[in-house]
Amino acid sequence: MEIHLWRELLDPYALAVDELVTKFNHIIDEYRHAGEYSPIELVTGRVKTISSILEKAQKKGISLEDVENNIDDIAGIRIICQFVEDIYKVVDIIKKRSDMTVRQEKDYINNMKKSGYRSYHLIVDYAVETLKGRKQLQVEIQIRTLAMNFWATIEHSLQYKYKQNMPENIRERLTSAAEAVLQLDREMSLVRHEIMEAQKSFTIKANMVSDILNNIQNLYKVADKQEVVRIQDEFFRIYQNGDHNELAKFSRDLDLISARYRAQSLR
Repeated sequence: MEIHLWRELLDPYALAVDELVTKFNHIIDEYRHAGEYSPIELVTGRVKTISSILEKAQKKGISLEDVENNIDDIAGIRIICQFVEDIYKVVDIIKKRSDMTVRQEKDYINNMKKSGYRSYHLIVDYAVETLKGRKQLQVEIQIRTLAMNFWATIEHSLQYKYKQNMPENIRERLTSAAEAVLQLDREMSLVRHEIMEAQKSFTIKANMVSDILNNIQNLYKVADKQEVVRIQDEFFRIYQNGDHNELAKFSRDLDLISARYRAQSLR
């Protein structure tokens, strides 16, 4: 296949990756703007390189004309979660979406691979709009915890280095590390509620501070400068004290002040 044909083949997959990363990041933003805990911590995406596609096609005996039909991970999305429980919540979110349809799923969390690999894989059908019209693509979505992702990244690098001939002592260390990752995920699940409450509190405070600073910035345009400086100094005092309830009251009072000035500007 000529180079320009490869580019034509892969461009829709790059579009799919860009769109899906944006959509999953928007889900994160929706949760956080609502002051809620997001089951998705991080999203990344990639399109398989031409060399990787050729290597996989050769390994599986797939002709170049059939790569799209027989290689289902040309486009890949990786969703990272904090807790194992979040993985299954993300799976439910994906299954309920109308813009993608689950074609295949593999639970390597409850059914861990012999190597120690753990992750949840979905193959979804996803459509993109191109200059030539609508194109239906297969996209692989991997969902795993931060700990699982660390282990899988290291394991993948070692597999690539040793070309499937990994020394036994290194394989044993990887197996031992996989057990440690499993135990870490279990321990984090035990304190999940406390961690989520702490993160939720932090998010609420961060959103509150952002709203306060925006209000103060807008007041500089319409209010008496000395009054704004007084408000600003009061904010810094409350913020340094770290009293969440006092900060919340200050935010509500500032909203009323800002609303009054907005009403005056409309007269």
